[in-house]
Amino acid sequence: MTEDNFFEKVYVIAKQIPYGKVTSYGAIAKALGTARSARMVGWAMNACHNREDIPAHRVVNRKGLLTGKHHFDGTNLMQQLLESEGIEVVNNQIIDFEKHFWTPEMEL
Repeated sequence: MTEDNFFEKVYVIAKQIPYGKVTSYGAIAKALGTARSARMVGWAMNACHNREDIPAHRVVNRKGLLTGKHHFDGTNLMQQLLESEGIEVVNNQIIDFEKHFWTPEMEL
């Protein structure tokens, strides 16, 4: 699978994350059958910031930390986008992470 093809498969899943939910890089990788590719999913999310159709702000690390926030324009844009969907964030950590977590493997 080429990098471009992998990235597009990541984007297909990311586009399906429901409003008010988040998922992790690893959960997307697992749903694609490439469980050890979480870092590659992160690269895909970083590469899509010019695409408004992909809700990259809804993809966080496995502990609910906003590790990709420095890739968004503005200091707190990722946090602001999540908060606008009703997700509370304190110190770059999603509060009630399990409540907001969406598992693509189970939902797709």
